[in-house]
Amino acid sequence: MTFTLTTAVTLAAIFLYSLTIFLTGWARGKYKIQAPAIAGHPIFERCYRVQMNTIEALIVFLPSLWVVAFYISDRVAAAAGLIWLIGRIIYTIGYIKAPNKRAIGAALSMLTQFALLLTAIISFGLSLI
Repeated sequence: MTFTLTTAVTLAAIFLYSLTIFLTGWARGKYKIQAPAIAGHPIFERCYRVQMNTIEALIVFLPSLWVVAFYISDRVAAAAGLIWLIGRIIYTIGYIKAPNKRAIGAALSMLTQFALLLTAIISFGLSLI
């Protein structure tokens, strides 16, 4: 059994998270926010929230993605993962522009993440029967 597509989505998700780290560091430098401060210029705060929200989401997303890949299929997991990634990209761009523009991306990624988690729980549960 191979998980090539799920691996690609996983690497893309980690790359996206790495970009949020870069954006936060860039904003910290540009707006002269000294560590460990997490408040200051609104753009920095938005970049920081995107980074934190993304790491919080990854904690649920990645294990759910891999359980679905293992118990359902690589293609199903990767397709859902791709939708999650698109949602996170929309969320990131929207939130940094203006917080009220994050809703579509947040909804898309959260609904996909919830669907993956629910599918993972159900598919694992059925495997025990």
